[in-house]
Amino acid sequence: MFAMCLDAPGRPLRGERRADPTPGPGEVRLRVRACGVCRTDLHILDGELAPRRSPIVPGHEIIGVVDALGPGVDGHELGARVGVPWLGETCGACAYCREGAENLCDHPGFTGWTRDGGYADTVVARADFVFPAPEGLTDAEAAPLMCAGLIGYRAWRMAEEARPVRRLGLYGFGAAAHLLAQLAIHQGQAVFAFTRAGDGAAQGLARELGCVWAGGSDEAPPEPLDAAIIFAPVGALVPAALKAVRKGGTVVCGGIHMSDIPSFPYSLLWEERRVVSVANLTRRDAREYLPLAAAAGVRPQVKLYELKDADSALADLRAGAFAGAAVLIPPGALKKKPRPEGRGWKSGRKTLLSG
Repeated sequence: MFAMCLDAPGRPLRGERRADPTPGPGEVRLRVRACGVCRTDLHILDGELAPRRSPIVPGHEIIGVVDALGPGVDGHELGARVGVPWLGETCGACAYCREGAENLCDHPGFTGWTRDGGYADTVVARADFVFPAPEGLTDAEAAPLMCAGLIGYRAWRMAEEARPVRRLGLYGFGAAAHLLAQLAIHQGQAVFAFTRAGDGAAQGLARELGCVWAGGSDEAPPEPLDAAIIFAPVGALVPAALKAVRKGGTVVCGGIHMSDIPSFPYSLLWEERRVVSVANLTRRDAREYLPLAAAAGVRPQVKLYELKDADSALADLRAGAFAGAAVLIPPGALKKKPRPEGRGWKSGRKTLLSG
C-alpha cells in the first residue's frame, strides 16, 4: 500500500510504501477510492490537536470498497462500497457510551488521529464504525459527507434544540456549511452565509445554493437570526454571532478546535441566548443524516487532488483557495471522467466537480 504519513506536527507529509495491513478481529480493510480533506487534518498537522501516534496517516472522510474481512465480522460483504468517519471506535462501557452519548466516550479512537486514516490507498477500520456509502454520488462527492456533512448535521440538530429555527446563520462557508445549507434550505429554512471578508467565490456558491444572504463575517445580517453555527475556528466569531441572534437564540461552535474567545459584554448573552459546542459524532448521526441528505439532494462542490498532492490540498484549504471541499483520490483517477457525460451537480445547474 501507499500512504502519506505525518511524522510530527509542522512537518510536510511523507509518502511511504508499506505492506498491506491485515484486518484484526471485528475490522474490515478497504481499498480507498476517495478521502476528503478536513480542517481537523490541519489542526493535527499544526499540533493544535496533540499527537496521539507517530507516524500517523491522516484523513477521516473515507469512501472505499471492502476487500478483506477480519475474524468475527458479520454484516459486511466483499466489494461493498462504504464510508468511514472521524469517530473510529468507542469503549462501549463508560458512562457516556452507556447513556447513548458515544461521541463523548472516555476512551475513543479517531480515524486519522489515533488510527491510520484515508490519506492512503488502503485503510483498516472497525466494522461497526463504517456505513454504506451514499447512493447517487461519486466517490469524491460522497467523501465529504462522512465528516463535514455529519458534523454539520449534529450542529444543526443542536441549534434546533431550544426553539424552532427559521433563519439560520452559517459562519465559515466551507465544506460543512455548504453541505448543511442545502439540507437546511430543503427543510424550509432561510440560510444566511458568513464568509471571510471579500471571499466572492464562497459568497457566490452560497447564493447559488439558495442562501438568502451572503456577506463577510464582519457584517451584520439584514434581520435577526434564530440560530447560528460557527464552523470557522475563530473565537472572535462567538460574540459576533451572539450579536446576530435574537432573544432565546443559540450559537453552536461546530469545530474541534477554536482560537480563544475574546471577552464580551453580558448583554450579548442575556435574554436566554445560548452558546454550545459540538463534539465528534455518533453512529446514530450517520444513520439519520445520510438518508436525509440523499432525500434533500445534497451534493458537494469538490476540488480534486491526487493522493501524492495532499500537502497542496491542505495548503489550499488553509488559504481558502477554493469553495466547497477538497478530496484526495488515487493516482491516475484524475485522468478518468468523474461521472457520466452530462451529469451535473444539480438538475439545471452547472457541473461543480472540478479538478
